[in-house]
Amino acid sequence: MRYRRIVVVGASGFVGRYVVKHLAAEGAAIAAVCRTASSAGFLRPMGDVGQIALIDANIADRNRLAPLLNGAEGVVYAAGILFQRGAQRFSTLHETGPAGLAALAAAAGVRRFVHISALGADLASPALYGRSKAAGEAAVRAAFPAATILRPSLIFGPEDSFFNRFAGIARVSPVLPLIGGGHTRFAPVYVGDVAAAVAAALDREDAPGRTYELGGPGIETLRALFEMILREIRRRRLLLPVPFGLASMLALFNELLPQPPLTRDQVRMLQRDSVPASGAPGLAALGVEPTALELILPTYLDRYRRQGGLTRAALL
Repeated sequence: MRYRRIVVVGASGFVGRYVVKHLAAEGAAIAAVCRTASSAGFLRPMGDVGQIALIDANIADRNRLAPLLNGAEGVVYAAGILFQRGAQRFSTLHETGPAGLAALAAAAGVRRFVHISALGADLASPALYGRSKAAGEAAVRAAFPAATILRPSLIFGPEDSFFNRFAGIARVSPVLPLIGGGHTRFAPVYVGDVAAAVAAALDREDAPGRTYELGGPGIETLRALFEMILREIRRRRLLLPVPFGLASMLALFNELLPQPPLTRDQVRMLQRDSVPASGAPGLAALGVEPTALELILPTYLDRYRRQGGLTRAALL
């Protein structure tokens, strides 16, 4: 790591915390920007005393963010949401937020800007999530042409929202819904590999101005992922195909929940595969060896087994 001071926005989120951990291990001094720094104390032990500074800041507050960028040599934007709720909007978190940050970084003379987007980023996407991600990429590039954009597929790891969500559902429900028949394909990528890709993008001379599509070593359908979950938690459940139209109707009611397991926008996202394009630069181009899903999944899904993964004998 050649860059001494790095600003990570969205540092306490699922991806952000791994970025902080990886950069701290490489010796970077990190300004960890969080929406609520008081709840992000778990980040400090990832580095030495004083190496990680927790900063309270709203992505829309440019007066608060601008001074943080003075003297920074790299900025990482790792904030994002999977569904909209209240003041948390796609337009803010995926478009105007990173665009404003990129403009501030360019004005401050920051050398590297890494923007974490998503493989679903496309202005023609049927989902607002995908369109907002694409608009954010374009706005970041307009403000900071040398920005490096990372587009990961489905990200997995101990705090992920996908495998944990459906393992939790399978623990109590006799049925798992195969939206659209379960044919949507993914290239699940380990969150630790995404963090390593961020670090590489901050270092490598060939990374500025490029877009990388990040996928793991295997491509799996939604059905295959559900089957993998059930094997890991050692439960049998009915995998029920649900047409996209019906799934969208059911998602309408789910959206009334504080943490909806499925939204209509996510149903629209599932109408497209989430796999890297053939020939697109990915983890290998950044010097990162992808980690297999099968190696990591058992390390955190065991808690959804009966007795939390412990045998009855171990409990006696």
